Amino acid sequence: MGVDIALRKAKRSVIGSELAIAKRLKHQSQHKLTAKSVKTATTKMDGGTAQKYRAVHGAGLQYAALPYRVGDGLEILLITSRETGRWVLPKGWPMKGKAAHAAAAREALEEAGVRGKVGKSAVGRYTYGKRLSNGAVLTCTVEVYPLAVERQMSRWREQGQRTLSWFSPQDAANLVDEAELASLIEAFAGTMG
Repeated sequence: MGVDIALRKAKRSVIGSELAIAKRLKHQSQHKLTAKSVKTATTKMDGGTAQKYRAVHGAGLQYAALPYRVGDGLEILLITSRETGRWVLPKGWPMKGKAAHAAAAREALEEAGVRGKVGKSAVGRYTYGKRLSNGAVLTCTVEVYPLAVERQMSRWREQGQRTLSWFSPQDAANLVDEAELASLIEAFAGTMG
């Protein structure tokens, strides 16, 4: 039991140190804080972890694709999250050198194996709580970009790690946990006809 308490205290100390380093870097550079600069600083400090620096990067901003197709009617593609199995949109962190809409399209390719024409303007945004590897919950704001799916790949990066399925807009809205995302899906469907 004493070891568990010591480990928890050490984790809090490391996270606090990372945030202090990030603030110092941002103040010194007077530029937007990048994931690379925080990752480099935390790696030098203690070896870092893959997700801790992301909590600082972009203050919890993510980009999502809203993959859709129109056949007999409008359909929305949802995927399951790897950790909890919830139905979600393909999404991820900002990518250096990529515009927001391009990052959203890249996430759709990697997570769901779909390509298509992505809108350059977000159709909306929603918030959710992302659980980090250290157990902390980061409130993320997700900007959503429509993706008219033209091709579904037979192989993709995260194939086998997630389930994906096409749903009517109403079913998709009912399956997602976030009320803001459900409203966004319904509003998007309303603009499509």
